[in-house]
Amino acid sequence: MGSKEAKTRGGWSDWLTDRVARGLIATALALPHRTRVRLMGWLLRRVVGPLAGYRQRAMENLAHVWPDMPEAERRRIAEAACDNAGRTMIENYDVAGLLDRMKDAKVSGAGLPEIERARAEGRPVLFVTGHYGNFEAPRAALVARGWRIGGLYRPMANPFFNAHYAANMHSLSDPVFEQGRRGTMGLLRHIREGGMGVLLFDVYSSDGTPIDFLGQPAPTLSSTAEIAVKTGALFVPFFGVRQPDGVSFEAVFEAPIPHGDPVEMMREATRRLEARIAEDPGQWFWLHRRWKPKRQAKRQRKRAAANIGP
Repeated sequence: MGSKEAKTRGGWSDWLTDRVARGLIATALALPHRTRVRLMGWLLRRVVGPLAGYRQRAMENLAHVWPDMPEAERRRIAEAACDNAGRTMIENYDVAGLLDRMKDAKVSGAGLPEIERARAEGRPVLFVTGHYGNFEAPRAALVARGWRIGGLYRPMANPFFNAHYAANMHSLSDPVFEQGRRGTMGLLRHIREGGMGVLLFDVYSSDGTPIDFLGQPAPTLSSTAEIAVKTGALFVPFFGVRQPDGVSFEAVFEAPIPHGDPVEMMREATRRLEARIAEDPGQWFWLHRRWKPKRQAKRQRKRAAANIGP
């Protein structure tokens, strides 16, 4: 087997990582809900986060956007983000339980009348959100009430882990498409036919337009807004806000963002996410590389050398 093929299919390291992850997930799912959620939060906060470098990455991200923040406060937020990530992962691996808990969860927001009207009229709706709280909670709240909400997901680098991760995504509500040209076209057809879907926009994309996020430029794809404009879909930000008890959520559906220039629509979506982070920064996923400032600077130097401009 060539090295390229081995990398594509996953080697022993990926296989072993997946075996450990599967065992941990299965063990946690055997525990009572509150116990498992708190346990996974603790493991990510105290064990996995520090060992895997997630906590340090979160602290670096915090220093990038808020350089004057005291280190103790950065550490507190970074640990809270690790805790939330662990809780979210195990919550979303219990699809039946998530649907059951969200069917009676509080659902609020200025966008509710709009999406209910769109559903009654058979008009498409495109929900947009970020990795805040539990991003699947609002979708689960609607699915539990009889709605059909599709989505687009970014596949995991580990193909063994991705196999059950993708299956879990499908089990919540179909259709779910893998990120890429084919997946985007599939979601576009679904929305164009009057369907509803969810997209997360707060991930780094080298093809994206730099949009200030928490005061620093973050390449952001405008394709999410472009789909809404092309299909005439309502463009509705939603958030699954974790409550003080750590295990329940409020699903907030905000007022739709008016159609216009797709980049400006994404700027508004970014502002909506920033407002949520300002309320509780520990609920956002500081663990991922959202800005990649060194890579951005390198790309800008290449553009300048080629006289393309920024």
